[in-house]
Amino acid sequence: MIKKIAPNVWKLNVDSNVYFLEKEKAVIDTGPRAYRKDVELFLSKVADFSEVKKVLFTHLHADHIGNFDLFPKAEFFASKEEIECFKKDPFGTVLMEDIAEKFKKAELKELKDFGDLRIIKTPGHTKGSVCIFYEKERILFSGDTLFFNKNIGRLDLPTSAEGEMRNSLAKLAELNFKILAPGHDY
Repeated sequence: MIKKIAPNVWKLNVDSNVYFLEKEKAVIDTGPRAYRKDVELFLSKVADFSEVKKVLFTHLHADHIGNFDLFPKAEFFASKEEIECFKKDPFGTVLMEDIAEKFKKAELKELKDFGDLRIIKTPGHTKGSVCIFYEKERILFSGDTLFFNKNIGRLDLPTSAEGEMRNSLAKLAELNFKILAPGHDY
């Protein structure tokens, strides 16, 4: 079910969370391929997929990029480090071979601040993980860096940077966010 979490910000939980920022015509993460029909059905209630301009990825695991191709006119963005990991080892980065193969067709651009969205590099879960801080609404889109109840993402995956997680969490602790919008609801 799609839910409004702030003015012009929508959340869809399909194992991982998909966020739509109405004003920016942007999507943050696209959910796992297994939930494609749910993403199409529920997200289409608030977004015209052909009008989505940007898809921002917090990292490139399959459960966050699985439906990238629903947005035919969007540009796709990830951190420079995440793009480099993908180029070196698509399967080790994405963790699902079929999605890695499909995702090779996506033209990725380096993720940088734009508008009210500030990109915060948070290596740990992956070397190229980022969080996105929507300053105007004080929302932190934390991907798999930080979950509710101070839980964090796994640090034992092929592109994890376990030794960097503590510094990443310290950066987030300094932010004055009002709403935590994690990659998963656990």
